[in-house]
Amino acid sequence: MTHQTEKNKVKNKNLYIAIAIVSSPILFALVAFPDTFSLSWNQGRGGFLFALAFIVAELVGLKFVISKKRLLVVIPLAALVIVYLVSLEFGLREYIEQGAEVYNIQLILSWTWMWDFIIMTIFVIAALSIYFGKKWIRIGPAGPIFLGGSAIILSLDAFFPYDSLGPLQYFVPYLVDLNVWLVTLFDLGEATARGNIMFLRGDHGPFVLQVFWPSAGVHSIIIFSLVMMAFLLKMNIPRNRKAVYFGLGILGTITVNVIRIFALSAYALKVTTNAAKWEEFHSVAGEIMFLPWLFIFLLIVMTIETRRIKKNEAVTKQQN
Repeated sequence: MTHQTEKNKVKNKNLYIAIAIVSSPILFALVAFPDTFSLSWNQGRGGFLFALAFIVAELVGLKFVISKKRLLVVIPLAALVIVYLVSLEFGLREYIEQGAEVYNIQLILSWTWMWDFIIMTIFVIAALSIYFGKKWIRIGPAGPIFLGGSAIILSLDAFFPYDSLGPLQYFVPYLVDLNVWLVTLFDLGEATARGNIMFLRGDHGPFVLQVFWPSAGVHSIIIFSLVMMAFLLKMNIPRNRKAVYFGLGILGTITVNVIRIFALSAYALKVTTNAAKWEEFHSVAGEIMFLPWLFIFLLIVMTIETRRIKKNEAVTKQQN
């Protein structure tokens, strides 16, 4: 075995240890508190798993030397996050909920889960900064940006509940009108709209649906924009092609949101008007559609650009 081979093995080993350390708080929470990993964006830690997927995807196979000393520095930080997660079960969560009263927070769940995402964002950024220095923003930005974007959305939902944040609520009536048109087009039942309120009547009777900006998927557009910008920042492609990818991604995300609202309406029109059962579907419908779309779109972009690079390399090789 050559010295270079041995050196590469140590490099790879340290990288996998680094990934394991930065992943450890999320994996601990998943094992210790699996019930908290709801897919609903404002009712649990489901977003941690998607952030973890971004982190692993960006770091695996990376050609970068991480020293043992840097690994040892991150371990206590990971331990502190785990202590925070455990402390929530022993009174810290109640203390955080009391803080909501100070700011007159109405949506307590958004407030409490916001702190989980803030803590995890700070930890991941700190860990990547220790591993890679200032280069982390180009090496692995998607995970922390997804976590930070989720924290921002939860804070907006907590401090500006329902339709109190005018700019984000502005486009909702247009999406509602479009949904009413689609319900009529597919003859699923009766549907009328007034502002952000839909009045539905289907197989199981009447149902009133009031749509606010998070339910309309505005939060997914914001998160997509942040993650996509981080992703495109890393890619060495012309700016005009980056703009095309970004624009197509936004259009696709809006389309997914339209499908989501339509699915929620169809569920009330054809399946049930029971509020509890409808809410169960509502709590997961957005993430079930948006997050796979996000990964699929990024995968498509990577595939296209990888093939383009290989084609250009083949052409260059033939010319030489």
